[in-house]
Amino acid sequence: MAATYGRLTGKPGVCLSTLGPGATNLVTPAAYAQLGGMPMLLITGQKPIKKSKQGRFQIVDIVDLMRPITKFTKQIVNGNNIGSLVRESFRLAMEERPGAVHLELPEDIAAEECEERIFKVIGHRRPDGDTRVIQEAAKMIEAAKMPLLLIGAGANRKNTSRALTEFIEKTGIPFFNTQMGKGVVDERHPLFMGTAALSDHDFLHMAIDKADLIINVGHDVIEKPPFFMHVGGTQVIHVNFFPAQVDTVYFPQLNVIGDIAHSVKQLSHCIKDKSNWDFSYYSRVRSEVERHLSKYSMDNRFPVLPQRLVHIVREELPEDGIVTLDNGVYKIWFARNYRCYQSNTLLLDNALATMGAGLPSAMAAKLINPDKKVISVCGDGGFMMNSQELETSVRLGLNLVVIILNDSSYGMIKWKQEGMGFANFGLDYANPDFVKYAESYGAYGYRPTSDENFKEILKKCLNAKGVHVIDLAVDYSLNHSILNVLLKEKENII
Repeated sequence: MAATYGRLTGKPGVCLSTLGPGATNLVTPAAYAQLGGMPMLLITGQKPIKKSKQGRFQIVDIVDLMRPITKFTKQIVNGNNIGSLVRESFRLAMEERPGAVHLELPEDIAAEECEERIFKVIGHRRPDGDTRVIQEAAKMIEAAKMPLLLIGAGANRKNTSRALTEFIEKTGIPFFNTQMGKGVVDERHPLFMGTAALSDHDFLHMAIDKADLIINVGHDVIEKPPFFMHVGGTQVIHVNFFPAQVDTVYFPQLNVIGDIAHSVKQLSHCIKDKSNWDFSYYSRVRSEVERHLSKYSMDNRFPVLPQRLVHIVREELPEDGIVTLDNGVYKIWFARNYRCYQSNTLLLDNALATMGAGLPSAMAAKLINPDKKVISVCGDGGFMMNSQELETSVRLGLNLVVIILNDSSYGMIKWKQEGMGFANFGLDYANPDFVKYAESYGAYGYRPTSDENFKEILKKCLNAKGVHVIDLAVDYSLNHSILNVLLKEKENII
């Protein structure tokens, strides 16, 4: 929840725990925020450090534990340092690249008498990109024959959204996005190519593979790669707040470093010569991607197909409605098929990709946006990892819809095992009665019996108060045929 607050507001969300097991329970959220670029402050307790009567009871070196998964971690050893350390922690959490910071407060330090001092917040402007580098980038773009624009998670901000939309309108360069970059530019735009839900071998990669230059705005290697770079292959311009972290699959030829919105605006002004460009191939690919993604959207078989689920959710939610995803194979279907009209309206995690994040993320999204409709889509496995937070949702009086995709198994790993030629092993389990489970917390439970029944229930829940849990049977039988055999299908297309 704290990480999602940071993601949606740009300000650090704060979470607090006791020592020992309370602190170790924050390890996954810390990594979630750190890898996802979400500003967050974690505060954990600790036994007295000057004198202890309990030996080593519950004492774990939390500062060392947090060091690899945070930007900054420190034990407070003097009460008079609290003001400056809190101010510094907030600054570091928000500074590019945003992430998690941690302070440990021992009991005896918390009990100290100290000076009352609050440090004033001093804002800072992100540096602008170097003019000569921007001009060099513009020349590379002008010289390309088939440039393509990629939008990543770091661009998911309002100023950047406006700048990128203007850039696309002015240049006419087609664009695609990463999973965490969805919605930065309205995906109904006629130049939108699609979302790179897979790293390779998807229909969208027909365009990526043909591009001779990719303008990569806001993506870095922490998010799962939307494409792989190869020596002598497509050139890449890296536009971000920080330099590219070079990896075997990502080694851009040019870094444009500074405020992303400013860099994009400057590029828009500098690009003049478009005589080399030919986007006719992209137009054919776009049509084929559209045809492929809509193939099963009207298939009303039951249990429901994920493609049909995505279509129904998009149909029922208003433009500013928010969907939060847990982690499972359905995340790929939402990334590929769900059209986002505004930034941060599909909250998914493609950095740590932890199960159990979907419901807390929805709770935070609803607290921040009480007037917006929020749906959390979870697999049955991921939902059960934090399902007790239904009580928190009910107690807080949230109006929330939770859709549990029930296949009584870990569907993502089933798909991977099948794709690797392995037998299904260790992935099936029994679930509780989710309707009764929801009702035991004071929520409302539903179990649709048909496609039409699901649509009726979803519409009712979105317009009602309270926490609503829909136990939806899902059919993943097309996962393998749709997501694994794309190369054979592509050969017959273009």
